[in-house]
Amino acid sequence: MEVVGICGSDVHYLVDGRIGPFVVEKPMVIGHEASGTVLELGRNVKHLKEGDHVAIEPGSGCRRCKYCKTGRYNLCPDMRFCATPPIDGNLARYYVHDADFCFKLPSHVSVEEGALLEPLSCGVRACKRGGVTIGSTVLILGAGPIGLTSLLAAKAFGASRIVIADFNESRLELAERFGANCTIQVCPDDEENDVIEHVYEAFDNKQPSVSIECSGAEMGIRIAILVTKTGGKAVLLGMGKTEINLPLGSALFREVDIKGVFRYVNDYPTSLDMVATGKVDVLPLITHQFPLEETLEAFETARTGAGNAIKVLIRPNTDSSSNC
Repeated sequence: MEVVGICGSDVHYLVDGRIGPFVVEKPMVIGHEASGTVLELGRNVKHLKEGDHVAIEPGSGCRRCKYCKTGRYNLCPDMRFCATPPIDGNLARYYVHDADFCFKLPSHVSVEEGALLEPLSCGVRACKRGGVTIGSTVLILGAGPIGLTSLLAAKAFGASRIVIADFNESRLELAERFGANCTIQVCPDDEENDVIEHVYEAFDNKQPSVSIECSGAEMGIRIAILVTKTGGKAVLLGMGKTEINLPLGSALFREVDIKGVFRYVNDYPTSLDMVATGKVDVLPLITHQFPLEETLEAFETARTGAGNAIKVLIRPNTDSSSNC
């Protein structure tokens, strides 16, 4: 298929050579947030045809282990995930992928929206893990792309109040456009207790029923645990250091469930439904676009955040469009 891609967490591989435990040890094609146009099909593929636009869920499990068989294929030990060493990614003009992880886009859903189903699925997974539903009160720590898609998902799931915190003013402004009830601009020199006080004020001196931590920062994770109401859920979505200091006593005594999120599982259909029905508008996340030939400039823009970059789109050629 011909591919349209988004600069995502692959930036960490370019800058640090690793993401968490995944270390680049030899040359690797990057890219895992993509959609495309089907050019050729395997002989047993029945649900797609040439010319279809599809969103590409970038990982596929072995389909045989207990995790795959019980519906948690994201935990498969033999997962082949785009741009996770040593597996090459899909940032290429043409790419071959398992058909059952390609989701046909309705005619009114663009390939740009299809590429954004990947980060949206992260937010959907976090909301499902946190049990976000009608009436939930949600704190989101971090207003980067994943924090913003978590906000979109929480809104679509029916949360009654959503508060989001970040250092970046422009991203908090976008969060307000996306429907955040309140934003908290954190200052670099703020202490943990300062941020906690701001959170309580934002929830009218109450505690959120669900906290979703999207930065991976130690202070953010600590705050997520400390401010979540008794019996609530703290969802850890951001990937930071392997070892950090946490207030586990607070979680223990108050039965705050700490839920980890690793990618997504069976969440692409939900994300596609949200976009297709108009419950979620992901297009404002795309702030910059580049042709494939300018990939280095695209990733530099994503790395530095130049021009208030959030999601940077890379097209296979300068003539590509959502109607190709």
